[in-house]
Amino acid sequence: MQPFELPDFYVPYPARLNPHLEGARAHTMAWAREMRMLDDNRDPGTPDVWDEAKLESADYPLLCAYTHPDCDAPELDLITDWYVWVFYFDDHFLEVFKKTQDQPGAKSYLDRLPLFMSLDPPEPTNAVERGLADLWARTVPSKSHAWRRRFSESTLNLLRESLWELSNISTGRVPNPVEYIEMRRKVGGAPWSADLAEHAAGVEVPWRVVRTRPLRVLKDTFSDAVHLRNDIFSYQRETESEGEINNSVLVMERFLDVAPQAAADTVNDLLTSRLRQFENTTLTELPQLFEDYALDPVERANVSMYVKALQDWQSGCHEWHTRSGRYMNKKSLGMSAARIPALLRSARISLPHVPYQKVGPTPLPEFDIPYPARVNPHRASAGANTIAWCRDMGMFDPQPRHPEPVWNEELLTGMALEICSASLDPDASPEALDLATQWLACGTYGDDYFPAIFNRDRDMAGAKHFNARVPAFMPLDCGPTPTPENPFEAALGDLWRRTATPMNEAGRREFRATVEHMVESWLWELNNHLQSRIPDPVDYLEMRRHTFGSEMTMALARIEHAHEIPADVFKTRTLREIDASVMDVACLMNDCFSYQKEIEYEGELNNGILAVQNFFGCGRDEALPIVNDLITSRRRQFEYLAEHELPALADEMDLDETARTALGAYLDELRDWMAGILKWHRETDRYDERPAPPGVPEPAGLGTSAFRLHARSGG
Repeated sequence: MQPFELPDFYVPYPARLNPHLEGARAHTMAWAREMRMLDDNRDPGTPDVWDEAKLESADYPLLCAYTHPDCDAPELDLITDWYVWVFYFDDHFLEVFKKTQDQPGAKSYLDRLPLFMSLDPPEPTNAVERGLADLWARTVPSKSHAWRRRFSESTLNLLRESLWELSNISTGRVPNPVEYIEMRRKVGGAPWSADLAEHAAGVEVPWRVVRTRPLRVLKDTFSDAVHLRNDIFSYQRETESEGEINNSVLVMERFLDVAPQAAADTVNDLLTSRLRQFENTTLTELPQLFEDYALDPVERANVSMYVKALQDWQSGCHEWHTRSGRYMNKKSLGMSAARIPALLRSARISLPHVPYQKVGPTPLPEFDIPYPARVNPHRASAGANTIAWCRDMGMFDPQPRHPEPVWNEELLTGMALEICSASLDPDASPEALDLATQWLACGTYGDDYFPAIFNRDRDMAGAKHFNARVPAFMPLDCGPTPTPENPFEAALGDLWRRTATPMNEAGRREFRATVEHMVESWLWELNNHLQSRIPDPVDYLEMRRHTFGSEMTMALARIEHAHEIPADVFKTRTLREIDASVMDVACLMNDCFSYQKEIEYEGELNNGILAVQNFFGCGRDEALPIVNDLITSRRRQFEYLAEHELPALADEMDLDETARTALGAYLDELRDWMAGILKWHRETDRYDERPAPPGVPEPAGLGTSAFRLHARSGG
């Protein structure tokens, strides 16, 4: 008996079937036998994984024929072999390592696999290695070095992050929704599928736009939709037969404390939301990307064909899930029957937002931040010095497009940014605290200046010009900068010289990128306003880390440890996830404190509580506990990573005692940061319901204000 009825899926594109299906079925059965994946000719010592009947029942050729309807027969054979290999890897890893919970053996096994992504591999010892070596030799010769690097990265992610799943199973730990979505992109294999779709379409996305936000969002939303759909169909098999706990339906079941049916419906709504994000990015962001990067007609056609390949994949994958013997699919609606109710539901998720709704004071929850907030003894002097510095940078002066000052001294004094910086780094010297406070002032002023100038006039062109000038004020050689056009540029140039001069070039590049990400994210906020669109919850959280400036703040915290901790440590999944969990705690707390100011008085729509309201179709009072639960879950995830995964990482990377001590100090600084963010929000008057200071007008216009009250600490 199925644990829930399958929901009505949003499948906006028709599924089509490749005419070379039967040839692929014959070819891939022979290939699996040749690679010794079937039980009657498996390698010695390999447990039962597949027999011919099981492989035939799964019908992976049907999956590939649906997901790649236009490629020729040899390409369909190649793509199908890749999917047979990856599903065999998944089932083989389950039998050998997940069921036995053999983490050392799993690591040793996975460490060998990159050797077979080579045109000169060693002798394989099992079917997974044998298949990978064969497929690599048949796939990469026709592609560029850039594509090979991308495909290698996505394949390695798919393989290595299986250890994360195994770790969760070993501890019985069900991840939180944010952690799950981010990790599932890697271990779930859909980014890898997107790269293969590019190969099957016979195109390459131009290298210079691969890392841009629109292309990144297309791959991420594609991946999330693929994985969420698979989790719904595979829930019964994974939870009842495999002991699997890495499934989004189970994640929602535990996080929201609901029955499986409600959890499955919620996952399906999230799936729909991600597909709508895919569509919105395609229609509203790609055309501008083509112009911004001056893509030629062939390059534009290649990107468009890639998008079409991802659309085909979504529809074909859904159709296969309804037919494959691998999944529960009783009472599943045919695609055409499913489209009408799902389309109606998707319309609710994407309704335009009506700004300036009266919401009243926000009843703040009890935040699970158990760390004591310490205060730097140089706080007062940092506040006074920052006010003087802001005056020198011109932040209290009228601007050409804004006759009233965006800030004045009274406003800045009430913000009390020095409380924030003094709690974030309670042990800093007076000079370091001045610098940290002034960085907070620079980012916060920029976040107020940007909407006051560009949101008011709905001026995306001017906003892009503003964004494009930012790197010039952070030269890697710390040389001369252009004449500033506004106080933000003046402040940025001054801070860059004082901060970056002692750093090496790698450190400067990393830190400059965080500032660029922050400013670029303000374009994303403006674009949402232009569409009157509340962002998708996943997109919101991932972009909020940039808009809040937390990425920049953490980069500043890492600078003092640069000579003690190897740079590669901060590139590991464990450290990236530690940083992301802390960022989310701070960002979502800010959304709670700033909710009334943003929603009622500023017409803002980039707010986490509002994103949850829109997604669940509920009110603020129902959304607020969900957001607070997520804050709690992310804070506890930070401690879990610090206690369990970081020591193992230190052993794996053979870090010396100096590096381990510095890592411990870095974690303490992050705890100080969370405690300091909460302390500052409780003490600043940036969110108080009070009249604007003299000379500063009240909010006016969609999402604009000369006196923008919501905080972006550090940005």
